[in-house]
Amino acid sequence: MTTNKNDANRTDESSSPDTSNELDSSQVKSGEGYRSPSSDDGTKQDKKSSDEEDKGEDEEGEKRKGPGKKPLIILGVVVIIMVIVALVWWFMTKDQINTDDAFTEGDAVTIAPKISGYVTNLAVKDNQLVKKGQLLVQIDPRDATAQRDQAQAQLGVAVSQLHQAQVQYDLSKVQYPAQLAQAQAQQARAEANLLNATADFRRQRGVDPRATSQQNIDTASAQLRSAKADLENAKAQVQVAAQVELQIRQAETNVEARQQQVEQAKAQLETANLNLSYADVRAPYDGYVTMRNVQLGTLVQAGSSLFSIVSPNIWIAANFKESQLERMRPGNKVVIKIDAYPDIELHGHVDSVQQGTGSRFSAFPAENATGNYVKIVQRVPVKIVIDSGLDPKQPLPLGLSVDPTVTVE
Repeated sequence: MTTNKNDANRTDESSSPDTSNELDSSQVKSGEGYRSPSSDDGTKQDKKSSDEEDKGEDEEGEKRKGPGKKPLIILGVVVIIMVIVALVWWFMTKDQINTDDAFTEGDAVTIAPKISGYVTNLAVKDNQLVKKGQLLVQIDPRDATAQRDQAQAQLGVAVSQLHQAQVQYDLSKVQYPAQLAQAQAQQARAEANLLNATADFRRQRGVDPRATSQQNIDTASAQLRSAKADLENAKAQVQVAAQVELQIRQAETNVEARQQQVEQAKAQLETANLNLSYADVRAPYDGYVTMRNVQLGTLVQAGSSLFSIVSPNIWIAANFKESQLERMRPGNKVVIKIDAYPDIELHGHVDSVQQGTGSRFSAFPAENATGNYVKIVQRVPVKIVIDSGLDPKQPLPLGLSVDPTVTVE
């Protein structure tokens, strides 16, 4: 409708251009405020156009203002949501302590032979699961067998000598008292012979020289001296035989010495049997064979490393900052994430806290007594035991990086 009116006005104006010009010139000349009907219509037309323009400008201004407020509203909503999320996250994690300085740990024992020899049987492969008592390596047993046979022969000799000493001891308990009795009897006979010889000598000296001869006197004198010598000899034999208890004790001591030799021979035989058994190297417990450095036919020395056995009993060694230990206690629940297996979530608990920082038990502890001191946050190892979530068919190698989160009270 507005467009039609404008067109009509333009038509009227174009149809009377001279009149308008005349009125304008006369109006200017006379200085009066006379207005023709056509000029009134034009004025109304101008006002209407200006109103429409103002209305359009207002609409455009509103359009300009509208997009300016909407981003602010969106930004405010986003900030509020972020604050809410941050508060929820803080509330949910305020009792949780996390560290990425954590690794899997377990028992790993080095397998070494106790005897030297050539490897005649290699019964395991790399990373193989073995059971306790399973044969791992067999070393040539011939040297150990020869040593066992030699020790067994020495034991037989020692046992034979013991039996001989025992017989000698039993014989001494009978023989030495009999020898003492015999010596005492000989002493008694010697004393009797001495008495007879003394009596004969005195009788020969006491008779009339005409009734005896010098030869008889000399014979009696000789018999007297012989009887005295026999008595002294008998007394000496009695003194020797009188040591019967000492002689028996000596025989008994010999038996004890032979018994010690037998025990020594038995120990040597047992050692030889042990060395023979050491030819078969067996697994000390269930685990996985790792770090194998032995081949079939290798000459191994006693104590040299063959490989390691890693136990499937795995735990977590987490190094927490000293400032994180205030509320941590044994028994706190732990959720464990594994870098190698992102989809696996393990559950466990805090087993114990090491009584010392990692730097305190390092090979070269820090020396802070001299020089400028720079305070560094210390870390304390914490042992975490895995309770659930670990697949027995998917064991965790030692040294894997894990991310434990401890829930404290």
